[in-house]
Amino acid sequence: MNAIVIEKQGSPVTGNVKHRADWAEIGEPPVGSVVVRALASALNHMDLWVGRGVPGLELTYPRVSGCDACGEVVAIGDGVDAGWLGKRVIVNAAVAIERPVRASDGVATHIAPEYELIGEHDPRGMHAERFIAPAANLAPVPDDCDPVAGAAYGLTALTAYSMMVTKGDLRPGQTVLITGIGGGVATIAMKLAKHLGCRVIVTSRHQHKLDRAIELGADEGVLDTGEDWSRAVRGLTAKRGVDMAVDSVGKAAHLPCIKSLARGGAYVTPGCTTGPDAVTDLARIFWNQLRVLGSTMGTADEFREVASLFAADRVEPVVDSVFKPEQAQEAWARLEAGEQMGKIVIDWR
Repeated sequence: MNAIVIEKQGSPVTGNVKHRADWAEIGEPPVGSVVVRALASALNHMDLWVGRGVPGLELTYPRVSGCDACGEVVAIGDGVDAGWLGKRVIVNAAVAIERPVRASDGVATHIAPEYELIGEHDPRGMHAERFIAPAANLAPVPDDCDPVAGAAYGLTALTAYSMMVTKGDLRPGQTVLITGIGGGVATIAMKLAKHLGCRVIVTSRHQHKLDRAIELGADEGVLDTGEDWSRAVRGLTAKRGVDMAVDSVGKAAHLPCIKSLARGGAYVTPGCTTGPDAVTDLARIFWNQLRVLGSTMGTADEFREVASLFAADRVEPVVDSVFKPEQAQEAWARLEAGEQMGKIVIDWR
């Protein structure tokens, strides 16, 4: 079958990405799982991490990455409701890991499950004509929905929803700061915050991305010139600060985010593209009673909640560009260069 394959580990990743028409078929779905025929799949930074190598994981190559897709269920394994056959779906790539409960564990928390990711831990990712997914990780979408939009929505919307709403307790009318506008999580976080009736301030190193974000609904933009931009953010809020800072930039943006927060505000992060070793301000954190929250993906219940927003046309993703599988290197090159404003999608139709 056709698949987009990362042939070997290395950086830059783009040159190691190949479209292949002779990739092995995936076979029958195991118990509790289905085969999905891909209509569209979307790129994430995970596709770069897999190409470069993930610390702590023993990855073998060649392999297929991909953790976002919209497709049609074409086969079901034992124990799966036959009603899934023929359904158009989006897929939650985060597969929860169940660990044995030990007497010494104490009280566990439901808010921080452990995950493995289809396309990262599992080498049979979604950048292929057909892939396997657990039925529990599916969410139905309308048969007439745009599969490009569906593929662009899933994991980024889940990530944004879990960190902002479930963990961050975002409320209507609050002010949200989103750093590095342009990536998939940042743009869907902007859309979700506007759906909730929040004021949104975005940052970027590129004026054209700020301009585009305002066209898409952001209220204000702050140009990141490499200097501390927190004073500019506080100036937009009459010096009060923002209620939430959504930051996937990491090291380069963490301290300005902390300094931009209002008393009681929340700093939420799903990643750190510029590095994990940020400098912070502990005095400001405890004195202003700030919350610092990490978040990774989300639960199956959260996924169904965000899928319902998509199905009802309440929240839609920002799509940067669409490529055919044969143009895989062009798609990866755009992602690796950080040029995108929204999601980069592969159209398998």
